[in-house]
Amino acid sequence: MKLKSNHPGKRRSRQSGTTILETVIALGVLLIATVGVTSVATVAITATENSGHEAARATEYAQDKMEQLIGLSFGDGDPPATSGTDTTQFPAVSTGGTGLAVGGGTDPNNPVTGYADYLDVKGNPLTITGGVAPSNWFYVRVWQIQSVSSTLKQITVTAKVRSSVGSRGTPPQATVTSLKTSPF
Repeated sequence: MKLKSNHPGKRRSRQSGTTILETVIALGVLLIATVGVTSVATVAITATENSGHEAARATEYAQDKMEQLIGLSFGDGDPPATSGTDTTQFPAVSTGGTGLAVGGGTDPNNPVTGYADYLDVKGNPLTITGGVAPSNWFYVRVWQIQSVSSTLKQITVTAKVRSSVGSRGTPPQATVTSLKTSPF
C-alpha cells in the first residue's frame, strides 16, 4: 500500500485552477443573465416613468387648474359664457373666457373650446391661437362646470399626458372634482 505524500518538493501531475475555456463559458452565462435582467429593468423604468412621475405631474396640473377655477367668483361667466375670466391663458385674462359658466367636457381627446388649456413638457402654459392647440403641448387639461343647484356648481378637471414613455400602455391621466358654492 502506497501512501500519498504532501511533500513540497514533489510535483503534481495535473494543474489546478480554471482553464480559459471554463472562463469563457462562465462569462457567456453571465452575459445571458445580464441581458435578461437589463430587459426587465427597462420595463420597470418605463412603468415607473408612466405610472409614477407622469401620473403625479398630471394630478398636480389638474389640481393647479382646479385651484384656479375655485378661486373665481361663483357667477363668473354667467351670462353670457364669453363674459367670464379666460382661464385658458396664463395669467388669466379678466374677460373673453368662460369663467365658471356651465359647459365644457372631461374628455381630453375631445377638448371643448374655452374649457381646455395646454402645457409644455415642463408644465409651462402654452398660448392657444385661434382655438387651435399648440403643436408642442405635452399635457392637456380639460374641465367641465355643471350646475347642481342654484347655489352649487360641480367642477371636474382632467389632465392627460400626450403620450406614454416608450411604446407601452396608455398615457397617464388624472381627474379631480370639487364643489363650489354661492356666495363663496
